Amino acid sequence: MKLKTKYIFFIVALHLICLVMSYFIFEKNKIIFILSEVIIIISVLISLNLYKQLIMPLTYLKQGISAIKDKDFNVKFLATGKKDVDGLVDVYNRMIDELRLERTKQQEQHFFLEKLIQTSPTGIMIMDFDGQIKQINPKATEILNTDYDALFNQIKDVKTGSSKMIRVGGLRTFKIQKSRFIDRGFERNFVMMEEVTAEIFEAEKNVYSKVIRMMAHEVNNTVGPVNSIINTALSHENIWFSPENALLKNALQVAVDRNQNLNVFMRNFADLVKLPEANKKWIDLILLIKSISELMAFSKNEKDIKFELQLSDEPYFVFADAQQLEQAIINVIKNAIEAIEKEGIIKIGLNQKQHTLTISDNGKGISEANTEQLFSPFFSTKKDGQGIGLTLVREILLNHGFEFSLKTKANQLTEFVIQLG
Repeated sequence: MKLKTKYIFFIVALHLICLVMSYFIFEKNKIIFILSEVIIIISVLISLNLYKQLIMPLTYLKQGISAIKDKDFNVKFLATGKKDVDGLVDVYNRMIDELRLERTKQQEQHFFLEKLIQTSPTGIMIMDFDGQIKQINPKATEILNTDYDALFNQIKDVKTGSSKMIRVGGLRTFKIQKSRFIDRGFERNFVMMEEVTAEIFEAEKNVYSKVIRMMAHEVNNTVGPVNSIINTALSHENIWFSPENALLKNALQVAVDRNQNLNVFMRNFADLVKLPEANKKWIDLILLIKSISELMAFSKNEKDIKFELQLSDEPYFVFADAQQLEQAIINVIKNAIEAIEKEGIIKIGLNQKQHTLTISDNGKGISEANTEQLFSPFFSTKKDGQGIGLTLVREILLNHGFEFSLKTKANQLTEFVIQLG
């Protein structure tokens, strides 16, 4: 039974008893009866007034509780003029103001956080309780689109509270950080992904540039004087008249040739360091590719290799440095030739709609172990390789702002794809 019902029942019962008792004195003393009736009426009026005063706060409380349940923090009560009730009304109104202010702050913070996540240059993924992606921002979507399976599988292996550097396709490098937060009492993870490819390339270039300059300096300082001395000795014909000195002369000539090879070796490294800014002009890429394919057809080293050109008859112009781009394409085709052991096909295709140049071969392919190191300076899978071919290609294409990738597909077809625009 509610308190209001109890109060009404008590008041009604009390006044009924008083009326019955006053009835018994009606015969004996009418004046007292009239007085008692007046008192009962006054008591009823006072009870009704007390009822209003006692029940009103409870009514306000119920309305306030209902508004809070509905999360409606705009409901406020007016002062009644009664001190006790107005004290309750004032406390409730202040509480509602605080709740409304706090909710507004939370909504603003949530909106700001959402905006910050969506516009952040760092990729952010929020995982659900099962470790699946619950929320992802545009940058993270862009990063995952590079190679979703390879990236996501490596991200899952990163321990919570740690970070890891991940290289995809031997070219793009990402820093992955995984951390945790508490959501409704349960732990959830979030992942931050940041591409550091440009920083890694810059750091690598600074390091190998210093090493190459130091090597070139030492080699030139040694080879130059040694060659000068040997050539001076070889120029004195009277020394070599004797037959027993012929062997020594041949040995000195071999030394000169080896020094010359060493100069060429160092010049290749120096070209990597001294690569100038691209002198870009509008060039017909189709003519350039045809010229390169004719040139490289003579570099097959007696292998049975066919060149298949998938080109349009119409010109296709790109804004590039013809010499640098030619050197990059030559290096790629050279690698394709070396990847084919005896016989195979090298396809060169140009997709004008997608603005991509694809050079593919059906050679031995690239192992997964070597994929991540393809474009690392001085890395080579060849026995006598210097490890500068793909590094030079990388520098030239980065000089032009062209994106590129190199991978072996499931059908043992290795593709080098250049995004031209």
